[in-house]
Amino acid sequence: MIDLEQYLPILLFLGVALAISCVFVFLPMGVSRLTGTHNPTAEKISEYECGFPAFEEPRSQFDVRFYLVAILFIIFDLEAAFLFPWAVSLDFTGWSGWATMMVFIGELAIGLAYAWKVGALEWE
Repeated sequence: MIDLEQYLPILLFLGVALAISCVFVFLPMGVSRLTGTHNPTAEKISEYECGFPAFEEPRSQFDVRFYLVAILFIIFDLEAAFLFPWAVSLDFTGWSGWATMMVFIGELAIGLAYAWKVGALEWE
């Protein structure tokens, strides 16, 4: 026979998480309705894109360069995220940690130079 009392803390955790989530979602909506800040107008509910109405079909395809720039941003953003823990733990890793990070930064520099050379960073 399975002892269901072991699942009580998990159910309590899920209940508290659900309650807190509902408070964060529904409380601001209720307060805005009660205080009168909920005042939809035609301008507020109209669709816009970059400050002006959309002029194309919403299902149109993006240019491949948009995705390329986004991927390059993610790659170099992750590089910055790896540099801080490496710098903090450099006294523990020693010269091997330093050399490994220099190889990593070198590979990223080569990738950046290649992307720059082929014009991946150019935007028209």
